[in-house]
Amino acid sequence: MYTISAILSHVHAEASTIFDATLPIYELEYDSRKIRNGAHSLFFALKNVRDGHEFIDDAYHKGVRSFVVSRVDIDKSRYAQTNFIEVKDVLLALQELAAFHRRQFKKPVIGITGSNGKTVVKEWLTQLLQDDKRIYQSPKSYNSQLGVALALWNLSDDYDCAIIEAGISLPGEMALLERMIRPDIGVFTNIGLAHASGFSSKAVKLREKLELFKHCTDVIFNSSYALDDKLVPTMRTFRYGARAEDDVRVLRMEENGRGSTQIQLAFQNEIATFSVPFQDKASLENVLLCITVLLYFGYPLDTISLKLRKLKSLDMRLQLKKGKNNSSIIDDTYSNDLASLQIALDFLYQQQQHKKKTLILSDMEGLDEKLRNKLGTLMERQLLDRVILVGSGLSFLKAHIHAPVQLFESTEDLLAGLKDTTFENESILVKGSRAFHLEDVSQFLSAKSHETVLEINLKALEHNLQVYRSLLPVGVKMMAMVKAFSYGSGSYEVANLLQFNKVDYLTVAFADEGVELRQHGIELPIMVLSPDEQAFDLLIANRLEPEIYSFRILHAFLEFLADKRIKGFPIHIKIDTGMHRLGFLPEELDELTTILQQVRSVHVKSVLSHLVASGSEEHRAFTEDQIRRFAAGADRLETQLGYKFLRHIANTSAIVHWPGAYMDMVRLGIGLYGVDMDGRLALDAVSQLKTTITQIKRLPAGATVGYDRKGVLFRESRIATVKIGYADGYSRRFGNGVGEMQVNGQLVKTVGSICMDMCMLDVTDIIAHEEDEVVVFPDLRKAANAIGTIPYELLVNISSRVKRVYFYG
Repeated sequence: MYTISAILSHVHAEASTIFDATLPIYELEYDSRKIRNGAHSLFFALKNVRDGHEFIDDAYHKGVRSFVVSRVDIDKSRYAQTNFIEVKDVLLALQELAAFHRRQFKKPVIGITGSNGKTVVKEWLTQLLQDDKRIYQSPKSYNSQLGVALALWNLSDDYDCAIIEAGISLPGEMALLERMIRPDIGVFTNIGLAHASGFSSKAVKLREKLELFKHCTDVIFNSSYALDDKLVPTMRTFRYGARAEDDVRVLRMEENGRGSTQIQLAFQNEIATFSVPFQDKASLENVLLCITVLLYFGYPLDTISLKLRKLKSLDMRLQLKKGKNNSSIIDDTYSNDLASLQIALDFLYQQQQHKKKTLILSDMEGLDEKLRNKLGTLMERQLLDRVILVGSGLSFLKAHIHAPVQLFESTEDLLAGLKDTTFENESILVKGSRAFHLEDVSQFLSAKSHETVLEINLKALEHNLQVYRSLLPVGVKMMAMVKAFSYGSGSYEVANLLQFNKVDYLTVAFADEGVELRQHGIELPIMVLSPDEQAFDLLIANRLEPEIYSFRILHAFLEFLADKRIKGFPIHIKIDTGMHRLGFLPEELDELTTILQQVRSVHVKSVLSHLVASGSEEHRAFTEDQIRRFAAGADRLETQLGYKFLRHIANTSAIVHWPGAYMDMVRLGIGLYGVDMDGRLALDAVSQLKTTITQIKRLPAGATVGYDRKGVLFRESRIATVKIGYADGYSRRFGNGVGEMQVNGQLVKTVGSICMDMCMLDVTDIIAHEEDEVVVFPDLRKAANAIGTIPYELLVNISSRVKRVYFYG
């Protein structure tokens, strides 16, 4: 806690208007949607994709009375009894405050950087050290310029050690992170391809990452990266590797049965052999680094061996899954601390598909009086309908929770009690540390389905939205396409995230898609592309706005509205400027406006058209002509109707190629889901289709595989059967070696015809076991090209029987 007066002394303010300099600040906020303790929050009006100054009103109405701003045009008279701190750079001010707070922490701080493995190493080190030390770790992947500052704010002397992760994507960023973190001990994971596009060379990227360590006393790393000559000469190093001079020598590594590896190490005058439950190169590198850190801290080899037995692979993603009885399960069961609990609660409130909110929470490691007070304060601010606590150490929370509370001594007791507990039509956050195995609770509550799953990364989708938003000028609205089950990614789960991120409009193909969104709490305006006459009543009942593209559909809708005596219902007029699919031709607009002038039952909300080839340079002249014809048609409609409406013609490709076509609103489709048809943007993959190996068999040369004996083996082969077929959306065109899947990082081809529920792969040349995970489309665009189609078709054809698993991370 710091007062406004103290904060002023540690940020470079250009000016300030202070009402109460003694006001205590407990929370730093930058997102008005997540404010829970407004009276004691300091709101930073960051200028990123969205200008935080636009949300000062919202934050003020949620109780915030202290702001850090950079714009001088704010009318402060509108905000009574409020503190304003004016700075040149709001993010820099936040970082200055975080750096000051970090300097108050006198215990060791470990700084972790590298291209890959940062978050895994951080989490594993916390697992390995927490039995003996109270560890503070930056939550999840809070490793950016903003994330590190927020992570450091929660650092306190309640902890014995802090582990802070630092990630960069551009030159100059690490110096800013180093000023905040100022680590005492450095841990370097590796140097790889991640974010390579931001740096002129691998050497430049390495030099930038090592900037984090410039004030460290010691740096721990793999000797194969040869960092010694790149570090400050006075800095001590502690290395592992195969060289004789390494502090920790790796003598031998070999697979030891299914899924595990034996590692033999030499340290000082001792040799020890460890068994770890991993075989992939990345996990083994991360484990070796963790072992080296523990040896650096003085742990004996036999103690480390015992600790490693508890080590588990991490699914560090906050998952959103379909639950039983129309519930939604938010599974966040790999760690439990105050910071990650707040993040998970924010995600719970973000879900609008169910009004009822339930929290299942396990005890936390090392809850002393200070942390209990903080946890109690956090829980007092929550608006929950039901709370289930696991572990006697949480009994004190009953006095802090404004909802019915159930307390179970153990996870086993909870699982037994769940049989008599009803969960229905609610969002349930399951949050617990690994020791409590709440993943068993999540599994019990989740709906059972086909084992082939489509994993959907909501954070990646959010990232892609912001990438496209960053291209738009202020004032241009965003319409997001969620038709066709959100391009296979799910309906209300995706729409809910878009609503939380304040897109302006959603678009569906048919009325029933819009009805489902309304039933799950989506309040955004929704445009229906293909309104059916039989579903007009659904449009009205669910506030769905039809696209009107022909005189037939217009007359039918006007007649329906007249019967219902409805006035001013919003509609969207489509003009056909060259697609020749749906829409009024330009020569039909005069007749159209004559009809619209005579009725009061509808109000034109927008006028739109569809570009045919906005991503094609070859058809540039045609696109220019489409935009010109649309603008002329919209002008005629506006003049004759006598009022303004929104105009939109720019689709995903046009957002990139045609800034002149932005007009009032753009329509974002396939790019939102991570498919960059233009190859110009740094989009994240949103979905990944996965299945598992059911059986592996060895067959002789000459044997045939599958229907009609299409798969002929020309050598002795190992054939794996996997749980996906054409009923799941994996096209029969992928049969007979056309399709490729990925098993344990290796590409393998299909064998024989694709069956309804299964297909076969040739795994002769790779390491593969039954029940191994299989990535169905390692490269979506390559897969689409292989069967002569486009990524859209592969995504939307994934069957609804394939379980969608959502995660945020």
